[in-house]
Amino acid sequence: MADTAQTYANHTRWHGPFHFFVLPVMLINVIWAIVLFVKAPNATQGWWIVVSVALVVLAFLARTYSLKTQDRIIRLEERLRYRQLLPADLAGQTRALVLGQMIALRFASDAELEEMVREVLAGRLTKSAQIKAAVKDWRSDTHRV
Repeated sequence: MADTAQTYANHTRWHGPFHFFVLPVMLINVIWAIVLFVKAPNATQGWWIVVSVALVVLAFLARTYSLKTQDRIIRLEERLRYRQLLPADLAGQTRALVLGQMIALRFASDAELEEMVREVLAGRLTKSAQIKAAVKDWRSDTHRV
């Protein structure tokens, strides 16, 4: 994705090792454990179902924790950006933004940030997808988890 300009249409991040290897292997493992249990029900096969489900949960927790950390960093970066680029009164009002709105606003260029923040605070743009779609000059974020 670094070779092409990032836009609303192509900004979704698929992490190959997680989405196309770890997750499918974990899900196949759960299904296989269930198949083995159905064929020969016993305590050991039942336990492998429990372990397989635990591994799926572990994979999702690892992914979720990294995304939550990323969200906290984005929130901090955007608050600093608001302080630097927005008028003081408007920067103070940005505390009313929810995290999803802040995350979407990070794609707005510095030149259009003030207008976009005013639109969001006025309630004309509320959902993350609406905010991202309204961005005219996309500010790429290629360092995501």
